Amino acid sequence: MLYEGVILFGIVFIAGYLFSTLTQQRNGLTHHNLLMAWIGFVLAVYFVYFWTHGGQTLPMKTWRLKVVDARGAPVSTARAIARYVFAWLWFLPPLALHPMLKLSVPTTLVVTTVWIGLWAAAVWLDPARQFLHDRLAGTRIVGVAPPTV
Repeated sequence: MLYEGVILFGIVFIAGYLFSTLTQQRNGLTHHNLLMAWIGFVLAVYFVYFWTHGGQTLPMKTWRLKVVDARGAPVSTARAIARYVFAWLWFLPPLALHPMLKLSVPTTLVVTTVWIGLWAAAVWLDPARQFLHDRLAGTRIVGVAPPTV
């Protein structure tokens, strides 16, 4: 996840720069919701493209991991979109509590960290050791054999 985060930092930076340049955004609060929707769309395009064209993002290639459907076939666009949407369950539920319960930022960070830890630990409850978002989307992560020389 950390390696993917480094790549995503660059993607989000470029997407944010492009948005703020094209909209002449001078204040971070101007068009805030539109900016978030734009970044969500750009991330969706990134993940869906790579999952449907080879099943791997660059960090997944490095770690020799691949996304396939439940039968082991390449992921369809609809399944990749579903996986992207369900993957947001790692973050959105605790972050939604922030405005609803008027939580402080430090409290929200603690709640989010605990949620992510519980979500990750739930993999041990799955017989195939798959994350819940993969189970819901009908996908799974498989290892890729190293290339033969």
